[in-house]
Amino acid sequence: MTWAPPRRWSVRMRLTTLVGGLLLGSGILLVGITYVLVDLATANETVTIVLPDGSSVAFSSDSARATVPPDDHASGTDDSPLGAMPSPGRLAELAAEQHSQRMLTLLSRSGIALAVTAALGILLGWVVSGRILRPVRTIAERTQRITATDLHQRLALDGPRDELTELGDTIDDLLGRLDRAFEAQRRFVQNASHELRTPLARQRAIGQVALDDPDASAQALRHAHERILAAGGEQADLIDALLLLARADSRNEIRREAVDLAETTRVALEAAADEAAGRGLVTVADLEPTSISGERMLIERVVTNLVDNAIRYNHAGGTIRLATGVRSGRPVLTVSNTGLRVPRAEVADLLQPFRRLDGARTQQTGHGLGLSIVASVADLHDADLLIDPLPGGGLHIEIVWQST
Repeated sequence: MTWAPPRRWSVRMRLTTLVGGLLLGSGILLVGITYVLVDLATANETVTIVLPDGSSVAFSSDSARATVPPDDHASGTDDSPLGAMPSPGRLAELAAEQHSQRMLTLLSRSGIALAVTAALGILLGWVVSGRILRPVRTIAERTQRITATDLHQRLALDGPRDELTELGDTIDDLLGRLDRAFEAQRRFVQNASHELRTPLARQRAIGQVALDDPDASAQALRHAHERILAAGGEQADLIDALLLLARADSRNEIRREAVDLAETTRVALEAAADEAAGRGLVTVADLEPTSISGERMLIERVVTNLVDNAIRYNHAGGTIRLATGVRSGRPVLTVSNTGLRVPRAEVADLLQPFRRLDGARTQQTGHGLGLSIVASVADLHDADLLIDPLPGGGLHIEIVWQST
């Protein structure tokens, strides 16, 4: 038989007990203060004694002297009512008894009122605490129904804006971050497994063919190994791109620092200058010094991807135009290139991983992740990504960053 710790009171019961205890304590304190104040105020009250002849005598308990109306008992003779009046000591006792009786009456009736008030307070505390804790029960019930497979659900608490609705919104934000993280992980696994299957099979085939040829020369084996190494390098680049995409999709916070957008673009152009010159492309750059706030490595990858795409999907002798500047107080990076005509309906597909204009997976140089990474990084920085197909072919891409 295992020992189980005793079940603690529910939060509702503890709140009710707390409210009832505070109310009862406050009531006892109020009754005590009232009793003392009334006692002090009536300690020297005047006692009225009614004599047998119907007349009355007022007696003050602090003076031990009777006050008799002068018009009725001024003579002080034996026939006077004063002769039948109790002694001053007895009058003092009567005054004390009357005072005590009044104080006991006050105390008993205050106790009854306090008991009734405490009972009502406990009842109201139970009802009110139940209403206050209702959103907590809703949060618990809905959260229990949410699993890793349906993180898209939200609590969506309604009601006035208070600490409990803020708690619900915080949990919704957490679920959103978890949903994005799980989705990025699933997408990374699916994309990686799909894209790496073909090059791995090709590597295996190249190595198997080289080993199965008994007459293979050293030059043939060397060539096979070079092809395997080249395929391995492509796989490493693909994995790096997938990791960067997953990182941009799943992160919610970035390490912000000041980045010179114009300088970053200039460096990317210099790195791709040989490839652009080899294809006879004309590069026009209008780079105004523009500072943005963001994570440097991700911003550099965005600019590099845009420049690479403008070169890779251009035609020989085409043009690339790049510009940086500020528009309406927000930094802007613009990249335009000539090339194939892009149907406007297929622009959204370009932002999906491994997509080309024909909807097929990338089978040529590059992995089809360039614009996917650009879109994810732009979203992570709360930047606006605008892509418009040009009438003569090619794309006009703008990224409007948040003002620094």
